Parts: sequence; structure tokens; C-alpha cells
Amino acid sequence: MKFMKLGSRPDTFYTTEAIRSISSEVSSDLIIQVKESRYLLHKFPLLSKCLRLQRLCSESPDSSSQHQVVQLPDFPGGMEAFELCAKFCYGITITLSPYNIVAARCAAEYLQMTEEVEKGNLIQKLEVFFNSCILRGWKDSIVSLQTTKALPLWSEDLGITSRCIEAVASKVLSHPSKVSLSHSHSRSVRDDVSCNGTESLRHKSASKGWWAEDLAELSIDLYWRTMIAIKSGGKIPSNLIGDALKIYASRWLPNITKSGHLKKQAASDSDMDSVCEITTKHRLLLESIVSLLPAEKGAVSCSFLLKLLKASNILNASSSSKMELARRVGLQLEEATVNDLLIPSLSYTNDTVYDVDLVMTIMEQFMSQGQSPPLSPVRSRMTFERRRSRSAENINLELQESRRSSSASHSSKLKVAKLVDRYLQEVARDVNFHLSKFIALAEIIPDFARHDHDDLYRAIDIYLKAHLELNKSERKRLCRILDCKKLSMEACMHAAQNELLPLRVVVQVLFFEQARAASAGSKVTDLPNNIKALLTAHGIDPSKHAAPLSTTTSIHAEDNWSVSGFKSPKSRSSTLRMKLAEDDELDQNGLPHDGIGRNSRFKTICAIPTQPKRMLSKLWSTNRTATEKN
Repeated sequence: MKFMKLGSRPDTFYTTEAIRSISSEVSSDLIIQVKESRYLLHKFPLLSKCLRLQRLCSESPDSSSQHQVVQLPDFPGGMEAFELCAKFCYGITITLSPYNIVAARCAAEYLQMTEEVEKGNLIQKLEVFFNSCILRGWKDSIVSLQTTKALPLWSEDLGITSRCIEAVASKVLSHPSKVSLSHSHSRSVRDDVSCNGTESLRHKSASKGWWAEDLAELSIDLYWRTMIAIKSGGKIPSNLIGDALKIYASRWLPNITKSGHLKKQAASDSDMDSVCEITTKHRLLLESIVSLLPAEKGAVSCSFLLKLLKASNILNASSSSKMELARRVGLQLEEATVNDLLIPSLSYTNDTVYDVDLVMTIMEQFMSQGQSPPLSPVRSRMTFERRRSRSAENINLELQESRRSSSASHSSKLKVAKLVDRYLQEVARDVNFHLSKFIALAEIIPDFARHDHDDLYRAIDIYLKAHLELNKSERKRLCRILDCKKLSMEACMHAAQNELLPLRVVVQVLFFEQARAASAGSKVTDLPNNIKALLTAHGIDPSKHAAPLSTTTSIHAEDNWSVSGFKSPKSRSSTLRMKLAEDDELDQNGLPHDGIGRNSRFKTICAIPTQPKRMLSKLWSTNRTATEKN
């Protein structure tokens, strides 16, 4: 820390409760009032250096009285700054540091202590010390920049704020070894002590992000201007800018990961005016951080972006900030987790626990990137004719790069499909989660992105259990998003015994499982005509050998379904008969949605050949064995 002492005479301050006398060696003939404090002084030493006091004394109506009174109610820096300037006028030693240099400079400007009044006056000395010492040190520049917050207008007019920002930014853009760090470099450096007990500044200065923690101490307006200056330099990598923003957000938004309900409770127990003021401050801070986010993809993690999005929901940030965060999250959504997407809903018009609409917006941003599955591009003869002059090596490299980029986009869609299905499993438990939103969110994922539908089926099962009030048509509408051909063996076993599923889905599961077993045994062509008709109605050509589907499940262990938890086989048989009788009732037009008559379907089900019956008996015998053991 830089210090400077001005003056040669000993300090002769005398303090009373109401009057402060700077010099007791001369008679006092002037009273100066700074806010609520009064100073009994002698005119000559002050007026010889302060042009403003000369003018005020000459204009005062009581200039002939014994003690002339001059009031300075708007004096910048208050009593401390005035005492410092008065000491200098009387030749008393003063100590300057980064903590008082700004206030002293503003006070000297207020008193007009210029070279025109007297050579070697205070303003010039302060400017020399500020430019040659303060601005050359890293910590000194930051401390001085922080002190400008107390005198923003004066600091702006005198260029102190801009000079401090330029000094800080230039040091960040310079090589760390060229920066004068000063003894109070940063919190992390103070913890870095070498074997001889001294701070290892050289080692710490080699760190690429050495400046982030110190800048995090600045208020948001000064921080924003400093970061703009740093970014405009173009030398700092975007990931370091992102790391610095993360440090700043953690410093000033400590409850960024808290749920909105906890914040609401805290707000109700506090003074509302104070809470509103703090919320507004945090909202502006958050929006400023969003505006500073680097444009490059991956500069900040998707998890951090979603934390900011949660905070924006809690703080009711502007819609533009929310949309910008949603857009950025959509660019790297494959990095997110389910917990990241569980954004509390604080809207008065929405009764759901989580903000599904915001997640839907993120998904739309993700899908709008226009990525496609990895397919080799079809090139015409004319295309190769135009590129005949190019070498084969360049063409091969171009093709490989195109496939690599396309494969990455396809891989991200596969990850996001899994993410959405797991997210649906969480929000499906909410009794206020509307069916149309569930379906819309599930259908936004393209068909090719779901290799299996096990996770989607589990989400549907959870939703049905949480919404028992759904009628028959609503359950059918929900289950239309499910592709039974993409269910694993274990999921099929669960679905075949699921009493909440519509009969149509149960029938599809049974016959697709029968077709899969027959296909694995190369006996698909031996299926009875009624089975073939049903398979054909569902888009399966029984005359062709379909590729055998994997019977291994891709779901995690904690998501496995237990068959032993179902009712007894006798009860299950009666349940199935009840479903058949229920589904046998005609719809309003007398036909189901797939165009196949209910009576014919019921007869077809009753005519299930021996092999499916064996499959059903095996499927239910598992439960029967477990029941007998109990």
C-alpha cells in the first residue's frame, strides 16, 4: 500500500465537542462549518491556498466581525477530507493512501487549491501521487476505485473513476509478472505463504485468473464497467471471463441455489421495504451479470447458466434476461442434469411446483439449432464435377469433419431425450401438471432421439398414478406418445400388468412382444392370420423378418420395475377381463381410433395362439410363484 506524507510541522490539532482549532499559535478569526462540525481557524493560511474560501469570505456580509462564519454544507468527503486540506494549508504533515486519496482530491477541487492560487498547491501534489503511485499498484487501484462509490459525481467529473478502471483493466490484460501486486494482493495470495513466512506473490501471479477474486469486491456498476474494459481488450479467454463472473455471482448472490419457497418465507418475516430494496438490487446485479456473459459457447457451464435462470425466476428479472439465459442454456443443454432443470415456479397464474413453461422454452431453443441425425450427405455428379480440382485428401477431410459435427449434434439430442424423459418423471408427480404440457414436452423430442421408450413409459406410469382422475380418452391420448416397439422386455412385463393403462396399449405390448419372440425364432411368417392383421394395422409387416430387438434394459437400477408388487394372478385375470369388457364399448362413432372394431378385436384377443398364451402364463407365473412363497 502506498503512503505519502505532506508538510513538515508537527500535528497541532486540538479537538473539542463543537469547535476544532487547527492552529493554536495564531489568533482565530474564522469559523468554518462543515455539516454539523465547526472549526475555529485563522484566515491567512487557508485563504492563501483556497480560492473558494477567498471568494466566500469576500462575499460574506459579516466580514468585519470578529469571527466570520463560512458554511460548507455540501463539502465532499466530510470532516476528514476538510481536516486533511486544512492541515496541508497550515504545513502540518498529512498521510495519503488509497483509502483517502479520492476524498482528498475531491475536497481540494472543491476548495480550488490550484497552481494559479499558489505554486505547489495541494491539487498538483495529489495528482502526482495518484498517477505515479496509486495507479501503478494493483490493489491500490482497486481500493481507490472502491472509494469513488462515496463520491460518484465528483469522481466522474475529475476522471478518477475512469482512470482507475483503465489502470485495473490494463493490469489484467498485461502479463502477471509485470503487475505490481502490492502486499495485500488478494485473499488467495494471503493464504499462500512460503517457507520463510513471506507471501509467494510471484507464484500466485502466474495464475491465469489471479484477478477475479479481487475484482469481486467491487460494486456491480464499477465491476460492470471494469469487465467491459477487460473484454474490449480482446486478450482474456472467454472461459476466464466466465470463471470471473461465476466468482462474482457467488460473492453477491450467495443464495442463488435456494428454492423460491424458502426465499418467500424469508421475505415474509422481514421488513417489506427492506426486502423490496434488496430484491431490486439483486435483480439489477443479476441482469448485469447476464449482459456480461461471453458470447462463445461453453464459456460458462450449463449448470451455472441454469442457476442464474433459477435466480432470475426468483428475483423476477426482465423477460429479455430470461430469454437470453434460456437461449444460452439451449446451446449446451446436453450438459444439464435433471436437478438443474427443476426451476421453482413463482408465477401467480401457475399452480405447478416447477416452471415447465421455462423448460419448454429451453427445449425450443435447443431444437431451433437445426441439427440433424448423422447421415452421410448424398452428393450428385455435378457436385463432384465442381470439386474435381480439389485433392481427394481435402474432400475426405471435409466429409469426416461434416460427419463428426453431425454425429455430435445427434449425440446431444440423444442425451437431451434422456434428460427430458427423466425430467418428466420428476414433474409428473405434480397433481397440477396439465396433461397437454406433459404431452407437448414429450413430443418435442424427435423420434430418432429415443432409442428406447423405457424412461418415457416410467414417466407416463408416474403421471397416471398421480392423476387418477383422468378419464378413458385422456389416458388414451397420453399413451399415444408411447411406442410399444421400443420398450424393453422388463418394461413390457410391467406394462402388460399395469391396470392404469388403456387396453389398447396392453394389447399392443402383448402382440409386439409376441412378434419379437417369434422374430427371434425366425417364425414370424407362421403367425396366425388374426395376429398378422393386428400387426399390419400397427405398421408392422409380418412377412418380413424384423431385426431382433435387444431384450436388455437401458434404465438405471433405481428405475427398475418390480413385478412382485402386483396383485395375484387371479385378480389380474379378472382385471384384464374387466378392461376387455370396458374397451369393448363402442365410441361415439362405433369405431376406435385405429379403425378396428371392438368386437373383432375382442374376438382376436380371445383367439391368441398357444405361443402368446405361454408368454402370458410365464409372465404371470412369476407373480404366482412369489405369492405362493408368501
